[in-house]
Amino acid sequence: MAEAHELQELAAHLTQEDILREQQARNMHEFVKGAWPTLEPGREFHDNWHIQAICEHLEAVADVTSGLKRLIINIPPRHMKSLTCAVAFPCHTWIKQPHKQFVFASYNQALSTRDNVKCRRLMTSPWYQSAWSSSFRLTTDQNQKQRFENNQNGHRIATSVNAGLTGDGGDIIVIDDPHNVKQAESEAVRNEVLDWWDTAVPSRLNDPVTGAFVIIMQRIHQSDLTGHILQSHLETLADPTQTDPEDWTHLCVPAEYETEHPHHYFSTLPTATHTEDPRTQEDELLWPSRFPAKQLAFLKSSLGSYGSAGQLQQRPAPKGGGILRSDWWEKWERASEPDFVYILQSWDTAYSVRDTASYSACTTWGVFVHNGSYNVMILNRWRDRIDYPSLRKRARKLYDEYSPDAVMIEKKASGQSLIQDLRQMGIPCIPYTPDRDKVARCHAASPLLEGGVVWYPDRKWAQEVINHCAIAPAGNGMDIVDTVTQALIRLRTMWYASHPDDEEWEPEEEERAVDSLTADIIDLTEVRGAYYG
Repeated sequence: MAEAHELQELAAHLTQEDILREQQARNMHEFVKGAWPTLEPGREFHDNWHIQAICEHLEAVADVTSGLKRLIINIPPRHMKSLTCAVAFPCHTWIKQPHKQFVFASYNQALSTRDNVKCRRLMTSPWYQSAWSSSFRLTTDQNQKQRFENNQNGHRIATSVNAGLTGDGGDIIVIDDPHNVKQAESEAVRNEVLDWWDTAVPSRLNDPVTGAFVIIMQRIHQSDLTGHILQSHLETLADPTQTDPEDWTHLCVPAEYETEHPHHYFSTLPTATHTEDPRTQEDELLWPSRFPAKQLAFLKSSLGSYGSAGQLQQRPAPKGGGILRSDWWEKWERASEPDFVYILQSWDTAYSVRDTASYSACTTWGVFVHNGSYNVMILNRWRDRIDYPSLRKRARKLYDEYSPDAVMIEKKASGQSLIQDLRQMGIPCIPYTPDRDKVARCHAASPLLEGGVVWYPDRKWAQEVINHCAIAPAGNGMDIVDTVTQALIRLRTMWYASHPDDEEWEPEEEERAVDSLTADIIDLTEVRGAYYG
């Protein structure tokens, strides 16, 4: 109301053009609409609520009194994220705060430089200069494609992920698309981005108290930068020693509305026009004037189910899951477990115990008869980062707890040593060497889930296993998924579980017990005492 009153007083002394420019200076959304003909001449501007929402939150980031210092925006490509954030944001901020220093980083230096050039062109355009040339002027000694400064100590620096930031910092650091979509499945490349964020970026704020971070990106993997930050934030909140953790505002804007989306749009900004996603109908489009149903369907077809889930819907797996769908698992709701005729433990071991290393994981499975046919139930899940001596003790403990008929261990990394040590203890180990990649193994295991013969107990850990499987191969729990797929493939091969459409055949019990992979197991049953102490 106060702002409207001020504008009314100005109206008595200013022209309509003066009033419009003052509105644009005070409101970034109005600024973007006014800048559009300069930014994209000859193209129609399609306004939408998400553009206004992004502008309002970026304005709050620039205002140190707002308290908004950590912002994540997940939004589909081609929805004006870079044009709004990387181009218009610094231009608008410098009208009132030309001293602000910006650092922008992308996965590719060329993309970061492109937006730097666009930003500078807007600042030097007749449209901008005619209204706000008195706010600042660009200095000639630092007016380059990757870096430019103004005479009020403000600068805009364009860099890339893993590029050196030594000596350079900013009041506002913006990470715009830190991941290359084409390298989404490369764990090594993703970890480079995360390590860069964890080790190099935090120290680049000019003032750790008032400085701000903005992440704007499309989701490409559960362990992308957004996933990493959100998970770290949850762990910090759960840590009792962290008394004042930084709060992240997360604006998740999928192309189609989902009532059960794992990350709903929610803003804590008091001045926000939209504190929640204004859409209410399932599959309601985000930007129908720009991306109507037909165009969105074409994008889905081009991107595929996983690409669409991440880049369009901002969750790294198709709804309900991808290859190993969550709704295919059957919940066991009886008070007691069934009688198991065969128990299998399945292991996937890590290479090392470093913090960035993979987990070691084990799942335990029981085979039982249900409605006249063999079914499978997951009985236990274990997952941790531990050194090899601890891993060997854990394997022994899990074996003693469940007395499995066989222990299957992927023959890689510490798994080879674990196979040898457990065999020395008299434990029947099956070395497993995958004959196909992880995606192919998911497909090979999926018929059992689809057939409704795989069950889970009503436990939190079981739901976590299901969630890991649902987002595979895009998630960060492929160690757990590997134990699941190799177990289900193994049990199906042994005919201890089958899809209802599989050929009807039932081997004799003694034939079932003969396992070519265990022919070389050393039988030390009689001397187990020496190994238990």
